[in-house]
Amino acid sequence: MTDIVCCLSVGKGTWGHVSRLIQDGEWENIYIITNEFGKENFSSEKKFQTIVVDSNQPLNDLKENIKKELDGKISGDVAVNFVSGTGKEHMAVMAALLHLGVGIRLVALTKEGISEIS
Repeated sequence: MTDIVCCLSVGKGTWGHVSRLIQDGEWENIYIITNEFGKENFSSEKKFQTIVVDSNQPLNDLKENIKKELDGKISGDVAVNFVSGTGKEHMAVMAALLHLGVGIRLVALTKEGISEIS
């Protein structure tokens, strides 16, 4: 099974997408990158780990915080979903994962189910 890392913050309807992606997939570990509001309000039937970020921080600080939280927890290839969140958050997550040396597979929920975007 694969780990998944999802951004969860802004974007109308994106929380539902992330929720379905988590529910419909077979994930070893689920990491949700979100803000304090997301930590308080997002729920799932599946167990997940929340990584709280402050998107007002400088980009490199965001990256370092995410990297620190994921270091030693992920390896190999990870599934990543950027349907929710801001470009700044997406860049920080991508940079953190690349610095950790993991492979990245972009995934999304489509009409056909969970698809790798290649």
